[in-house]
Amino acid sequence: MSNIPACPQCTLENTYPDAENYICADCGFEWPQAAASDESDDVLIKDANGTVLVDGDAVVLIKDLKVKGTSTVLKQGSKVKSIRLVSGGDHEVDCRMDAGNFMLKACFLKKA
Repeated sequence: MSNIPACPQCTLENTYPDAENYICADCGFEWPQAAASDESDDVLIKDANGTVLVDGDAVVLIKDLKVKGTSTVLKQGSKVKSIRLVSGGDHEVDCRMDAGNFMLKACFLKKA
């Protein structure tokens, strides 16, 4: 099954993508592909074990992480309380630890 949506005007499924639009072959209606892809804005952020994370969760580091630009190392097993999930950029989690504020990737965390 393809994930091309049915035509919003005539509701038939005889549609195809063309450049940045979808086109209905039956009625000729055209609509932008970007509007159809915006429906999935709620991206689930999962930890290293596949558990879904939410704001306020407590997590544990699963490996030692060097902090870029410093000699600081975040040790494996360090617990982080009350994380905040963010979208965009190359990280998913903002948190505060004893060593300071950090932006971490969820693949290096597991839910506590």
